[in-house]
Amino acid sequence: MLRDGAGARAGVVHLTAELAPYARTGGLGEAVATLARFQAKAGIPVVIFVPYYREVARRHPPLARLGEPITFDVGGRTETVELLETTLPGPGPHPRIVFVAAPHYFDRDGIYGDAHGDYRDNARRWACFCLGALAAIARVMDDACVVHAHDWHAALAITYLRTWFARDPRYARHGAVASVHNAGFQGHFPTATMGDLGLPWEAYNVHQLEWYGRVNLLKGGTAFADAVVTVSPTHADELRTADGGFGLHEHFRSLGGRFVGITNGIDQDVWNPATDPHIPARFSAADLEGKATCKASLQRLYGMPLGPRTPVVAMSARMVYQKGLDLILDSGFLELPAQFLFLGAGEACYERALSALAREHPATVGVQLHFTDRFEHRLLAGADICLMPSMYEPCGLTQMRAQRYGALPLARRVGGLADTVEDGVTGFLFDEYTAASFLAGAARAVHAYGNPPTWQAMQRAAMARDFGWDRAEARYRVVYQFALDRRAGEARRS
Repeated sequence: MLRDGAGARAGVVHLTAELAPYARTGGLGEAVATLARFQAKAGIPVVIFVPYYREVARRHPPLARLGEPITFDVGGRTETVELLETTLPGPGPHPRIVFVAAPHYFDRDGIYGDAHGDYRDNARRWACFCLGALAAIARVMDDACVVHAHDWHAALAITYLRTWFARDPRYARHGAVASVHNAGFQGHFPTATMGDLGLPWEAYNVHQLEWYGRVNLLKGGTAFADAVVTVSPTHADELRTADGGFGLHEHFRSLGGRFVGITNGIDQDVWNPATDPHIPARFSAADLEGKATCKASLQRLYGMPLGPRTPVVAMSARMVYQKGLDLILDSGFLELPAQFLFLGAGEACYERALSALAREHPATVGVQLHFTDRFEHRLLAGADICLMPSMYEPCGLTQMRAQRYGALPLARRVGGLADTVEDGVTGFLFDEYTAASFLAGAARAVHAYGNPPTWQAMQRAAMARDFGWDRAEARYRVVYQFALDRRAGEARRS
């Protein structure tokens, strides 16, 4: 249980741009939803704030209003938000969800942008969301809480918490934790954005919001936070280096003990091949027979020739530069004796290149650009090898799911991949982001696949791994208590 400085029970308020199953582009939405569910299971009061996107309004029934609309002034504008509430669907318990509705900002097709790029008013959009959510905390939490802001869009809330709301005793008791899921996106804006967001100019300095003559909202939120978390221990180390810190390595170093890495988990009840309702045959580490059925079904699904001894290499990912698509396309990897199946959409150049290869080589390359959860379950259940040659990967969830289904990862030794794949035991890791290193790792994987006893031993070892959220949730509680204790200490000193 979490306790504030007075010993009263404390809760957790998540602020996030994505939340599964409502709005997601990658792993962020699933990570927040699953963490919140396990926190509620542990008896912690949990509320999640997320924008009310057009897609949410289209696909979900009308929601109950939470009080009257909230109006506030910021940057010379008057903004109004409405609050709508529900509970997180799926297996219990069910954390509360509060949607922040501001149609002029969020009634759009995309979360962050459209075909022309990022929305030009993104700074205002996330300012409106953050201020609306902060103003609503008193409606959902009677006692102190930890404000847990995810990535740069929500990190702005921590800056507001420690500037706008700094003198309000109701907010001074709240701890603040920032999560860095992907430091490659930081929220860079022109200096004039300070005034447009109503931020105090004294915070525009090298230790807080200023970054090479621009405003950096991720930097500001992490600077003002009581604690900062990234999504794996190895990635925490990488972010402190010039090569891996995306220009913020010195800032991350300056956080000292306030900055930690906690590896995400997966919901092992959902990702369980012994009970999975989405796959054509069930199987387990003790009985792998059903996996052969899943493999044949997957080959038929992609229109591939049935080949029980042909290795099926699968990739489920956003088709973007970070994920190692250039290595896959330019290294000769696709000439290996295997079938290569891709699931996911992304940058147009990669979609076109993979689709063209599928047309040219229909017996060995298959592409499905439309991602669904059910399709991913079938993909991992039928695959032999899960492909993740990422340039960087803060945590990654697919490699954990894949191991649960006996699809051994072929991955680069970075971030959460290094923390969750054991080379030669549950998968295959390579080091340098080069064609030679990648192909050497691939050759090891294909060679091991040719030895069924070795392969099945690795499959069983992978399927026995525990990637559940329980341990991660317990570690987050330690971080939250640190944040609350830090707030209590600040109160005593003031």
